[in-house]
Amino acid sequence: MGTYQDGDGWDALGDRTRRTIVEYLAEQPRAVGELAAELPISRPAVSQHLKVLKDAGLVTDRMAGTRRIYRLNPAGVAAMRDQLDTFWNRALAGYEDVVAAPTEEDQ
Repeated sequence: MGTYQDGDGWDALGDRTRRTIVEYLAEQPRAVGELAAELPISRPAVSQHLKVLKDAGLVTDRMAGTRRIYRLNPAGVAAMRDQLDTFWNRALAGYEDVVAAPTEEDQ
């Protein structure tokens, strides 16, 4: 799990199970047991995945009695959205430059 210590959300979402967990948490906040009931992995494995997502700033948790309830972190998700918007805008600008560049046929 040391690979994700830098807290990079993109790295954290590189794992299909973590993406699935994020999809479930986008529907509603859930406890580890609720997530484990929907996934083909153990509760300890779900907890490890949640730790990676939490370290990346994508989820937060709060205590509710003896359970921890996990939810998406709006700030972390918004930061990733901002990064994606930046990548997309750069790609579109690059495409526009290629399309606008004169070709041999134009000369």
